[in-house]
Amino acid sequence: MPSSRRAALACAALLLSTAAYAQAQRRRVEAETQLKPQRVALADGRSFNLNLPEGFRLAVAAEGLKRVRFMSLAPDGRVFVTDMHDLTDNRKGVVYVLDQFDPARRKFLKVTPYMSKLRNPNSVAFYTDERGRDWFYLALTDSLVRYRYVRGADAPSGEPEVLATFPDYGLDYKYGGWHLTRTLAFGGGKLYVSVGSSCNACLEKEDVRATVIEMNPDGTGRRFYARGLRNAVGLRWVGDQLYATDMAADHLGKDKPADTMYALQAGTNYGWPFCYQSGPRVFADPEFNPRGRKFRCRGVPAALAAFDAHSAPLGLEHFGADWPSELSNSFLVALHGSTNKSIGRGYRVVRVPEAGGAPADFINGFLQAGKVYGRPADIFRYGPGFGFLLTDDRAGVIYYVYKR
Repeated sequence: MPSSRRAALACAALLLSTAAYAQAQRRRVEAETQLKPQRVALADGRSFNLNLPEGFRLAVAAEGLKRVRFMSLAPDGRVFVTDMHDLTDNRKGVVYVLDQFDPARRKFLKVTPYMSKLRNPNSVAFYTDERGRDWFYLALTDSLVRYRYVRGADAPSGEPEVLATFPDYGLDYKYGGWHLTRTLAFGGGKLYVSVGSSCNACLEKEDVRATVIEMNPDGTGRRFYARGLRNAVGLRWVGDQLYATDMAADHLGKDKPADTMYALQAGTNYGWPFCYQSGPRVFADPEFNPRGRKFRCRGVPAALAAFDAHSAPLGLEHFGADWPSELSNSFLVALHGSTNKSIGRGYRVVRVPEAGGAPADFINGFLQAGKVYGRPADIFRYGPGFGFLLTDDRAGVIYYVYKR
């Protein structure tokens, strides 16, 4: 048999084995959690079912928003959420304050614009310094800024302090304008910022692309914490560990590479664009790293969790041992969904064991019979008892999910 034929057969067998592995793992985990439909009725007349584990319920905590994204808790207990308005590169973004949560109705009674006319605000964060001063951080496409935060105020105080600037190309792919979002996370007294790639797959000209950077809260002491992450939109510190979700490239077909979630290690390169993960293994990209000659993919850590190709993981949240068994010692990850809805990947919230392993559906139904009812974006523990908030940037809704 010609060597080319043997190589093709080996490749086909490998693809089959990784697909079978993923399917078997998913079936095993999903068998542990049965989902039940719940009717959702929105104020604009839309109505549909979402499916949740038995014993959990869902309520509409806020609605009538646009492309509502990531959440953060302010020092005064209010929830802040970003809204990027739409999918264009625009300056119509808003940061909202969610306040006066009614536990009986499971709804925010007050939703107030805090800032407006912003360029793609994806993430905000808060920090109290050693002098007891509160700071509000805002990540925009082109810059990271901070303001002195006044508790209870409905607008920022004073002029912004620019801590960093970022590549700013817009959405014209001809000029490399991919990945407009920046995400923030504080941990260990440091600030972490993710900056996505300028392209689907390429050799970057700017070092800051496809990285997570670390800096002091005042913007000094900047260094690269992790590289080779094509678009790590989701960041979350848990204890002394930083976790990230990452969206893989689109040039290898419908079934690979896997989208991923990592427990990040400082100083590590996660391989993009030279390497990719499929199933449990890491491979050399045939276009950018033929036969592994340009980059050693064996040194790239395998992901904590691998999701179906084109699932588009975004926000994530951790749930400790004190949570109900359906969530204890695990993460929930918002799978935003494939841009091409005919592929049908994502459009759900999945559970990932703390120690890693196959994801299992926790909420699904956002895509039904080719119709998109929503796209999950971020998850945030909140409220009395066992509950969390879930943003949907397609429907402009914030859900409150809770254990009955």
